[in-house]
Amino acid sequence: MPLTFASDRSEAVPLHVVSADSYDAWLKAQPEATCQWLETCEFKPSIGKVALVPDTKGGFGCAVVGFGDAKARKRGRFALAAAVPSLPARVFALAETPEEFETENELLGWLMAGYSFDRYRSPAPERAQLVCPKGADCTRIEAIAAGEALTRDLVNTPASDMGPDALEAAAQELAEQFGAGFAVTRGAHLLEQNFPMIHTVGRAAAQEPRLLDMRWGEHGPKLTLVGKGVCFDTGGLNLKPGASMAIMKKDMGGAATVLGLAHMIMSLGLPLQLRVLIPAVENAVAGNAFRPGDILTSRKGLTVEINNTDAEGRLVLADALALASEENPDQIISMATLTGAARVAVGPDLSPFYAEDDEIAATLAQAGDSVADPLWRMPFWDPYETMIEPGIADLDNAPSGGFAGSITAALFLRRFVDTGRYTHFDIYGWNPSAKPARPKGGVGMGARAILAALPEVLKL
Repeated sequence: MPLTFASDRSEAVPLHVVSADSYDAWLKAQPEATCQWLETCEFKPSIGKVALVPDTKGGFGCAVVGFGDAKARKRGRFALAAAVPSLPARVFALAETPEEFETENELLGWLMAGYSFDRYRSPAPERAQLVCPKGADCTRIEAIAAGEALTRDLVNTPASDMGPDALEAAAQELAEQFGAGFAVTRGAHLLEQNFPMIHTVGRAAAQEPRLLDMRWGEHGPKLTLVGKGVCFDTGGLNLKPGASMAIMKKDMGGAATVLGLAHMIMSLGLPLQLRVLIPAVENAVAGNAFRPGDILTSRKGLTVEINNTDAEGRLVLADALALASEENPDQIISMATLTGAARVAVGPDLSPFYAEDDEIAATLAQAGDSVADPLWRMPFWDPYETMIEPGIADLDNAPSGGFAGSITAALFLRRFVDTGRYTHFDIYGWNPSAKPARPKGGVGMGARAILAALPEVLKL
């Protein structure tokens, strides 16, 4: 279903959002019948609680939704969205909200609570709709919701239907939707065009490896987004155990996230020049798969010793980042479901990121807090550079010992970028359990924070 606001408010049911702190004062201003009904229902204004108050004709007079207290809200996101599953499939209009209600975040949460991945099952039942209140930037909120839904759909689709061919088709469809340029380099042409590591990682798969290249906008600062598009990761010859392979359809989550972010940027018409680069491959097992001990030469000319074929994402990103750097854009941002070390360090909710520029890092972190898309800065720790230098080659794709796995991966990627204007996100891209506005499954991470930070980062 489209994640949009209701357009007709003529029969909208008033929706009162009440916090634990303001509930008693709010109650004193209500009709006696409403107070009696809420008392009979034993309503408490905790997050997710709903009371439907009838009118004198047996219909809906209003709905009352709990917003909890500050402590409860701090332990989660999108408090209003928690109530959506308990509301009937009617149109509602906000009647009043507490002082601490962050309108645009909560409205986005409401829209995203309507997301459901229904490609392989019967459509989910209709959900409650909301009229966008006056003063809110409804167009922006809907654009963000559409971009997030695109990311979720791409990640949730299994590799049988989301291999490199399908990922290319999805990117091309997005480009056509917004009149963006689109080019693809596939198969043996990757070698001809000097993308050797993308070719090597993907050559054993049934579908050819490729590099997707989308361009949009003719004026303004240049932003290049690079997304890891490993459509399924078996681990290659360093084969993953079955349990570790279970959700590897999400290993193209970086590509899905940059496409979702690109959708937001183009929908909103931001005054910038956007480029999106996605190395789209499947890390498969076959007679021509690359091997542990192989030494690869990258687009940049740096050689890489392969100590683990399951550390393939940084290889394909390296060639794409080298290409991105050749244009010297104002900002390069890479997004990848790159390391399990990042997940272990911060869990599935936070987006770890690396930035050389302290001002950009602070802007991103502040933006993440403001739009309920939390980030956590990690260090480009220079003393660990020796860990990615094996001696036999310029770089090691998987340093032994297991220490600082996310940091060494980020340091590896930085070697392929010839500018200090580089930011890297090592995201998880998956919600392991259902939460308000965030069902179990694929999820965008960091995109909304980046979108909010772009005016400051690029001086738009």
